[in-house]
Amino acid sequence: MSEAPGKSRRLLWAGLLVVLVAVVAVAATTVASWRRPQLGAVEGRLRPCPDSPNCVSSFEDRPSHRTEPFEVHGDPKTAVSRLVRQIDAMPGTNVVEVTDDYAHIEFVTPVLRYVDDVELLHDGASEQIHVRSASRVGRSDLGANRRRVEIIRSQWKESLEAAAVD
Repeated sequence: MSEAPGKSRRLLWAGLLVVLVAVVAVAATTVASWRRPQLGAVEGRLRPCPDSPNCVSSFEDRPSHRTEPFEVHGDPKTAVSRLVRQIDAMPGTNVVEVTDDYAHIEFVTPVLRYVDDVELLHDGASEQIHVRSASRVGRSDLGANRRRVEIIRSQWKESLEAAAVD
């Protein structure tokens, strides 16, 4: 009978150790996601997605990473800033950079504070705004970046339709 309290104590310590390791791992991953990756346009294109399935881009050919660009209607010179204003109204956003044809917006998750990057690049020749949305850490985002882009696209279409009615 005297072994039971000792065994219980060892199990308790083992459980606490597992919890501590998990907390440290989550904290390290969160801190790692705060470091900004190298982003921006290179030769008129947004950087390619990594092989991991936590990125979508309108410049990608791989179906698992491909998303469509946003159509531009109205004044193309203000299209990026209009889209940035719309995105900035979403929860957890931080607008990092905006120029006439490029924007970088960070999305911060509410609980673990992971950071995802959304980039926009206006292509004047095709009158489209290209998009790239990617997680900074981890392998899978469980479809979060694709869902985010589709939410932005839906809101963008609604705003374009509303502007056409006015």
